[in-house]
Amino acid sequence: MSIDKNSRVTLNFSLNLLDGHLIDSNFDNEPVTFDMGDGSLLVGFEQSLMGLTAGQTQCVTIEAKNAFGLFNQENEQSFKRSDFAGLLGDPPVELTKGLVVSFADAAGNELPGVVKSFADDNVTVDFNHPLAGRDIIFEVKIVEVGQTR
Repeated sequence: MSIDKNSRVTLNFSLNLLDGHLIDSNFDNEPVTFDMGDGSLLVGFEQSLMGLTAGQTQCVTIEAKNAFGLFNQENEQSFKRSDFAGLLGDPPVELTKGLVVSFADAAGNELPGVVKSFADDNVTVDFNHPLAGRDIIFEVKIVEVGQTR
């Protein structure tokens, strides 16, 4: 049976940057199981699995636009440092470049941002995914393919 949009897939995987830097892998652990289209994998990764069968391995480069998205300059926002202070907790953590801070979007959902820079009166936060703009090498070993229930 080959993977299609109605498949339940069990696999091992690794994600690497083009320079070989390992992002994530479960090859040393138990395989994971998910249903195609359930949101466990981004669409670009799911598309690369279509047609594969149990026992097959594949290594494919997923372009940034189909992986974690392209970098969007508009996702960098500047805040007044005085407005930002309440987000650092009580007692406040030290403001540093690379600090991940949680914000709430208009619907009240958690939205993480990374401090890109700061000065005496402002803080610039990047809301892009940390892997935005990066092509990803996706390696998989298909363990089992079945139908969703």
